[in-house]
Amino acid sequence: RNAVGAAGMIGGFYAAAKLGCKQRIHLILCIAENAIGPTAFRNDDILTMFSGKTVEVNNCDAEGRLVLGDGVAHATKLLRPNLVIDMATLTGAQLVATGKKHAGVLANSEELERKAVAAGLRSGDFCFPLLYAPELLFPEFKSEVADMKNSVKDRGNAQSSCAGHFIEKHLAADYTGGWLHIDMAGPGTKDQRATGYGVGLVLALLDAPGFS
Repeated sequence: RNAVGAAGMIGGFYAAAKLGCKQRIHLILCIAENAIGPTAFRNDDILTMFSGKTVEVNNCDAEGRLVLGDGVAHATKLLRPNLVIDMATLTGAQLVATGKKHAGVLANSEELERKAVAAGLRSGDFCFPLLYAPELLFPEFKSEVADMKNSVKDRGNAQSSCAGHFIEKHLAADYTGGWLHIDMAGPGTKDQRATGYGVGLVLALLDAPGFS
């Protein structure tokens, strides 16, 4: 159930190829098994991310943002795109913010935010903006021993936005392109089954044939 973000992305990627999209598109699947084992990380561990930043683990259940942080770092360091889209069932708080039918989106420009909302309306994969305020929200991750913690101090302070900003922090320092985060914990499942959310949204964001 927690892999429906990756499923939506791979479905969108496959469909874009089949529809003959002309853009250069890369897909990075950021997948982690949340399981106990001798090599599993633990609370109070300090991890060095692919971005070079360090993270103090204070919540072992906030593992998705760690692999997504590495994913966007890999993309912006090695692939040099002009747009990065990440999508995941990242936070239960998304349902509080935007409900069960609309994903929450976080974008680093107003233009991209508007494009995402419009793409949702065209595709039927609805989304609605989350608060974008990294200068106000990122202090929630303050750590005394690392660059950041992996979970917020105050869960009542725009938690879904904070989780997105954690991922954003791992974009390459010299990256100047667009970044769109899609938290689709609500619309991604219904009655314990995947809905297929995200495939249409990805195609609409790419202006794929039939979705422009």
